[in-house]
Amino acid sequence: MTETMTAMGRAARAAATILATAAPEAKALALTTAADAIWATRADILAANAKDMDFGREKGLSPAMMDRLMLDEARVQGMCDGLRAVAAQDDPIGAVIDAWDRPNGLHIERVRTPIGVIGVIYESRPNVTADAGALCLKSGNAVILRGGSESLHSSIAIHAALVTGLRAADLPEAAIQLVPTRDRAEVTAMLQAVDYIDVIVPRGGKGLVGLVQREARVPVFAHLEGICHVYVDAAADLEKSRAVVVNAKTRRTGICGSAECLLIDRAFWDQHGSVLIRDLMAAGVEVHADGDAQIEGTIAATADDFGHEFLDMIIAARIVDGVDDAIAHIRRYGSNHTDAILTEDDAVADKFFRHLDSAILLRNASTQFADGGEFGMGAEIGIATGKLHARGPVGAEQLTSFKYLVTGNGTVRP
Repeated sequence: MTETMTAMGRAARAAATILATAAPEAKALALTTAADAIWATRADILAANAKDMDFGREKGLSPAMMDRLMLDEARVQGMCDGLRAVAAQDDPIGAVIDAWDRPNGLHIERVRTPIGVIGVIYESRPNVTADAGALCLKSGNAVILRGGSESLHSSIAIHAALVTGLRAADLPEAAIQLVPTRDRAEVTAMLQAVDYIDVIVPRGGKGLVGLVQREARVPVFAHLEGICHVYVDAAADLEKSRAVVVNAKTRRTGICGSAECLLIDRAFWDQHGSVLIRDLMAAGVEVHADGDAQIEGTIAATADDFGHEFLDMIIAARIVDGVDDAIAHIRRYGSNHTDAILTEDDAVADKFFRHLDSAILLRNASTQFADGGEFGMGAEIGIATGKLHARGPVGAEQLTSFKYLVTGNGTVRP
């Protein structure tokens, strides 16, 4: 443990005690005030982001990573909208999840309670500063944020607006803390801070998430890779498929919901030919095609292209023999993140949904919807692909635990 992390951890623990019983109105006020502050200081935030973009270029970040790093007025507005959306949600703390009476006279309730202190380690995307701060506050948790070295200036500017919101609501400033340095020692310290941090949420590339999963002594909510598939079934609608496939790959290639593999049913191929692959190439996508899917302009796929997260204008493509073949492929190469089926056949869609265990499964919709904001959560702190506690988009509700409240009337056990 470093001196910095010890001090931040102690302050976070103290803040978490206060947040656990904070009034919903106070948390909502903090978030709406923070949204106003972000918009009021957007010029400063964009100037800070320009410094980060220069740093990213000097560091040689990929175009996809630079896209994650970049802020403009529309993205700043998106942060503000996300904060207000989270503020408007029902407060999860104290909500009764279930209740029942026992023959012995006991009344039992299971109610939501904060986890405590959340540590968030993220790369590039400065908007995570606002999203994570908002969701942790809404769920009654204190949070320690460690943004990527490339997004330090942006994160500091955004964090200042969050602190403005906390002050306005008379909530402890230590409720949302930002590690103010690029020193990697603080990352190691966070991963070992079992006395202060209850769970770590990494948000970034395979290198970051793999490091966190290997070295953390604190429990982790994470996904390692977003190897998202789109399967175009024999009964898929052509026009829907053309729209969804291009959107799933090209809308934003650097996010975890970007499609990385296209599976086309042989019957669809026989009827419609290579139209989907040609659409992708026309949109500027480099298609690594296997077997019969190879047409002029594609690149012959290698074994390494399947199960690979490109995060770029590249996609792997293969023809499969029906939904069972598609399911087998996804089970072998997928990452249990997000997979989609395009079909008008209810039975085939049902089989796809039942036989795959990805955190998110979609029908006739783009994998780019793998996002907490699109799920109505206002924002997300990340996507979890594990099977314990949180799975899929991690919003405020997923950042809670629960406790049992048991009421008797002088009840004794015989």
